[in-house]
Amino acid sequence: MTGGTYSLVLDVARDATVDVGALGALKIPAGTYAYTGNAFGPGGFGRVDRHRELAAGDRDTTHWHVDYLLAHDAASVRDVVTTPGADVECAVAKRLPAGPGDGFGASDCACDGHLAAGVTRDAVAAAHRDALDDVE
Repeated sequence: MTGGTYSLVLDVARDATVDVGALGALKIPAGTYAYTGNAFGPGGFGRVDRHRELAAGDRDTTHWHVDYLLAHDAASVRDVVTTPGADVECAVAKRLPAGPGDGFGASDCACDGHLAAGVTRDAVAAAHRDALDDVE
């Protein structure tokens, strides 16, 4: 299965407080968000399917920061943007407006966080294209 960089475009239907592991309780105002991660491990983009299952309530095991948010009943996955074969996770995250939670999704890098706030699918797709252009 192929891997690469992905961004989940998320809807949070109402204000939510989410306990995000070591980050603690995080207040997430209602709105649209994007979480950017990578899927280079076993299963590749199957990780995205796992995230969707968690958001739908068909799975309950949390591994990553975004899983804690997806497990909240106010959160849903609206869309997914992928860049197959390219490791542009941090470059995409840096191009999007910062969301709540310092370090959210960035425990293995030096980024401020990988959760963006107030984004559209088009803005996320543009961030992926621009990041890919920078590495080519």
